[in-house]
Amino acid sequence: MLLGRCDGLCYEVRPTMPKKAAKNKPQPTRSEWAAVRGSQIHGRGMFAKKTIPKGTRVIEYTGERITKAEGWRRELARQERAGRGADGCIYIFELNTKVDIDGSVRWNTARYINHSCEPNCESQVVRGRVWIVAIREIGPGDELSYDYYYDYEHYHEHPCRCGAKSCAGYIVKAPLRWRVRHAARKGKKKGARQAP
Repeated sequence: MLLGRCDGLCYEVRPTMPKKAAKNKPQPTRSEWAAVRGSQIHGRGMFAKKTIPKGTRVIEYTGERITKAEGWRRELARQERAGRGADGCIYIFELNTKVDIDGSVRWNTARYINHSCEPNCESQVVRGRVWIVAIREIGPGDELSYDYYYDYEHYHEHPCRCGAKSCAGYIVKAPLRWRVRHAARKGKKKGARQAP
């Protein structure tokens, strides 16, 4: 907010946005292959509008490019919001060792693609851009999903609702899901021993 002075009184000066700047406002990302609608997995999701062939770049995951330090700062703020019961969704996407993409911007339609333990898509970084790519043929009306590839640390903070037969119950990258299953079995055995 800018303040101006007139006859000893302060008043607010609201700068107006030039018409050119308003025209340059990013538009929501669109895909000829998919559209957003309500999801049984979580909130909203993206669904195939038509058959998507294997290997198709379905949509680009876009957003603000930020440093790793800023990515961590935003993640800590997100955890704080989630602790207060606010939106706990994660949209920070690791691009490389120096840069992340904050996909929480309104124009990033790809942020609605949910995680699945049996995904039909994967993320691919191509020349500094993140694409969501079909890893098998996807039928019309099927929900798009990919493995969010979260680490094992803090897995308990991210329950999975994908409903896949192989679901580990938590969002963890495929190579580490065995650890989640092992921890669950170990917990059940411990609980059974404590029962009278």
